[in-house]
Amino acid sequence: MTSDKKKTLLLVNPANKSGSGFIVNKDTRYQPLSLGIIAALTPPDWKVKIIDENFRDFRFYEADLVGFTAFSSTVSRAYELAKLYREKGIATVIGGIHASMCPDEASLFVDCVVIGEAESVWQKVIHDFENNNLQRIYKGALTSLIKSPKPRRELFHPGYIFASIQTTRGCPMNCDFCSVTAFNGSHYRNRPIDEVLDEMAEIPQRNIFILDDNIVGATAKAQERAIQLFSAMISRGIKKEWIGQASLNVADNEEVLKYAAKSGCRMLFIGIESEREDQLAGANKRLNVKMGVNSYNEVFKKMHKYGIAAIAGFIFGWENDTIELLDHRVKFTRECHADSIQSTLLTPLPGTRLFERMKNEGRLALNNFPDDWKHYGYESLVFNPAFMDRQKMQDYIFKGFNKVYEPSLLKRRMVKTWWRTGSFITAYWSYMSNWNYRSMAFGNIKKPRNWLLD
Repeated sequence: MTSDKKKTLLLVNPANKSGSGFIVNKDTRYQPLSLGIIAALTPPDWKVKIIDENFRDFRFYEADLVGFTAFSSTVSRAYELAKLYREKGIATVIGGIHASMCPDEASLFVDCVVIGEAESVWQKVIHDFENNNLQRIYKGALTSLIKSPKPRRELFHPGYIFASIQTTRGCPMNCDFCSVTAFNGSHYRNRPIDEVLDEMAEIPQRNIFILDDNIVGATAKAQERAIQLFSAMISRGIKKEWIGQASLNVADNEEVLKYAAKSGCRMLFIGIESEREDQLAGANKRLNVKMGVNSYNEVFKKMHKYGIAAIAGFIFGWENDTIELLDHRVKFTRECHADSIQSTLLTPLPGTRLFERMKNEGRLALNNFPDDWKHYGYESLVFNPAFMDRQKMQDYIFKGFNKVYEPSLLKRRMVKTWWRTGSFITAYWSYMSNWNYRSMAFGNIKKPRNWLLD
């Protein structure tokens, strides 16, 4: 126990030390929003500290209770750090998407597991701990986002270039490879716009990342809500430049793009995933199948009309990929009119139908858990494909990435984006985004200094 009069809650954001993935670039790291919310929900008679391995190596810090959040790729590191505290008799608790999908595993390495969204149960966790009655499992419910607690942003490391914020949670798409629906629910839950704006106004960073899985939603009503949000940002005079995530329907109502751009939107990520209808259909990517591959460049063109750059997410290493199909995907990404290309390897994450199917079929090649979870960060092929040797496919994919992220091509993309959007700043953002995705694939390579975001 600490000697402080107040009890101390230590919250830890563990990092995967592999040298690749999202943590490589400070431009692509995003704040551990869940830990900031947990801090806000903790009673004021507790001292709260966050240790964030995105920016600093872990150093032991005395605490009464230690909480972790983790993705699959970082959970083995969380277990490693939890062991240090348990050996000293200090209680540990873990939440987040991985622990929620694998609570039995997590229970082997920590004292307490919070399943699902923690807002509805965290105060009970604290109450039970204070009364020496901490339970092994707490199950959070999907609650209304009205009067959601604002994260204690003063506890975040100041090195984050982008601040994070959510305006909705949940996703009805339920893609085969995605666990968002299992964790956050199959319906979009909206935060009141005034509450979102109040939080935005308090964010010190100029740049923000709106974490919603689809800022536009799936219906005309959701589109109107997006327009209201962007219009309110403009009316309130909130001077932010932002990146968000959307689906191909983002261009259905051009008023959405018009007001998004006026409110400061520079780039939108869109999950394209593949240029092949059979792969999209197999992954339950219904909207992309419905709109068709030929719609991609039309959507990008409408975005460019309003000065917004498109980040197109492509998946390599589909189960039925072959050398010929991989070559075609490389060619397709090089020729499409997206401004930035995010290339990831198909990764079966716990809580997805893809993971369950591959596990049941005995196709997970990297299955020495929990240690092998560190490979489940989208940069390793962790399963045995249908038509190629696993290592041969992975090597061939990274050979293709050299073409996707060829430096001269990235420069040409930037010029094209400048011409299409009429904005040098947007073009430069997309250029640096491409270099960040190249670094994510190949590790911490030398890249141009991002002077617009520094």
